[in-house]
Amino acid sequence: MLESLSQPFTFLNASFWAFMLVVLAGMAASEKQVRIRNAYLCFASLFFYWKTSGAFVAILIFSTLSDWWIGGRMNISEGRQRKCWLALSLVVNLSVLLYFKYAYFIADALQPLLGSHWSQPHAALGQWANAHLGTTFRMEQILLPVGISFYTFQTMSYAIDVYRKEVKPVHSVLDFGFFVSFFPQLVAGPIVRAKSFIPQLHQPYRLSRHEFGMGLFWILNGLIKKVWLADYLAINVVDRVFANPSSYSGFENLIGLYAYSLQVYADFSGYTDMAIGIALLMGFHLPVNFKSPYKARNVGEFWKRWHISLSSWLKDYLYIPMGGNRGASWFTFISGTFLLGFVLLMSPNMGVRLIVLSGVCLTGAAIFAFPNVRKRVSININLMMTMLLGGLWHGASWNFVLWGGLNGLGLIAYKGWRKISPWGSYTRWWHQAVGVLLTFHFITLTRIWFRSGSHVTWDALDAPHDIWNEWFTANAMIDQLLHGFWSSPFEAIASGYAPVLGLMVAGMAIHCLPERIKNAYRIAFANAPIWAQLAVTFAAIALAFAGMSSGVQPFIYFQF
Repeated sequence: MLESLSQPFTFLNASFWAFMLVVLAGMAASEKQVRIRNAYLCFASLFFYWKTSGAFVAILIFSTLSDWWIGGRMNISEGRQRKCWLALSLVVNLSVLLYFKYAYFIADALQPLLGSHWSQPHAALGQWANAHLGTTFRMEQILLPVGISFYTFQTMSYAIDVYRKEVKPVHSVLDFGFFVSFFPQLVAGPIVRAKSFIPQLHQPYRLSRHEFGMGLFWILNGLIKKVWLADYLAINVVDRVFANPSSYSGFENLIGLYAYSLQVYADFSGYTDMAIGIALLMGFHLPVNFKSPYKARNVGEFWKRWHISLSSWLKDYLYIPMGGNRGASWFTFISGTFLLGFVLLMSPNMGVRLIVLSGVCLTGAAIFAFPNVRKRVSININLMMTMLLGGLWHGASWNFVLWGGLNGLGLIAYKGWRKISPWGSYTRWWHQAVGVLLTFHFITLTRIWFRSGSHVTWDALDAPHDIWNEWFTANAMIDQLLHGFWSSPFEAIASGYAPVLGLMVAGMAIHCLPERIKNAYRIAFANAPIWAQLAVTFAAIALAFAGMSSGVQPFIYFQF
């Protein structure tokens, strides 16, 4: 189902900043009335989501009300009843996510097993809305609501924390609605935890001179990242190359791949920077989501620097419950059985099934034949399943599953290397340099599948074509890199892409600056006189508008 939204509400629209001025004015009017302020911001956030996703705001409201009510029921229950309430929360949230995000993926994968008569998922919600609300949803397509993966994980973490008695349930439904729908981070994160955000709801609005400067800095920083780095690279090389890799030389494919690695970072971290800055102007603190990830010296460190809110969520609510570093648990076997069955039933070809079965058989044989390695293997299984599910979180695509699996293999290989490596402490500068280069190249190469799996339209009339197109794109790029690289006209390509290459080098140079230098210019801006801050702000906005001449590109993580 699809409803046309002619002008989606994003941080790059002038209308959003008019909305932001109204929000700040309302906050100023209710400065000393915390409950009124929270209710006001809750409705403002719902309005923002309605402007972004239309009628899908009903799904957000449903998720909010269900988890608020279940949290209250859970608080007065014990034992098995408490577990039942938690199970209900997980079933409700995952059912919503499965329907909107994975329905066609699952149905299309089952079609070869059940025959051509297998019907595609029906857009029942859209049919009901068209009949009763006068909407114009298309019945042949289920559209993914913006940000559903983010706010679903947010509400699930709340229910789990209430079950664990790590947080107290929120009594006011408007306070809880504000926590779930807080508009700066609603559609693309960072994923916020109740234990860190809910206490802020009860604090009066305060904004120091320094916080105002830092908030303004993060907004401008994200704006420049998005427009001048991410969008420029997308328009001038990435989108062209990935649209048809076979039409470009191996060298151009390599430029496109490395440009995408910079684009996805600048795009996603740019959004996060702006979200943090906007929240700070409103008196709220959001968690850091990136810590210069391309300076990571190994794959393990990379995932402590990249999309930190998701990585920590997967660790706390998936990896550790499966046993984590302790080894296998009952949750490991349940999750593993489910994931194995999912892959075997829905893999696109018999070769994938044979590879998976062979891996499972070899792993099982190693566990029983070598009891001393049982714990190590169990830990690696926990790690691999976490990364596979993390890949699947990004999208209903086998490319995302493969991308998650490759990162899981990278983490397992790093853990094994760490035990025998003579460079464990990175005592010399060249040890660190080698680690950074290897990690960056590995992460970039895995993004062949990540980018090829992005921007997939799940249309009931054309779903099989889209699935195979993902694989064809990735395979075509790999083929060009392996067989068409050395025949590339390097000098001509380097000359033609000189602005792109120059921007990539400049972007990486800034990214790799020492943290003390970055902190120094952030603090200098935050403490500068108002006139200086305004001058920089107007200059940055002028540069941003100049860079928008080719049109604004949507934020990449809106599709997740």
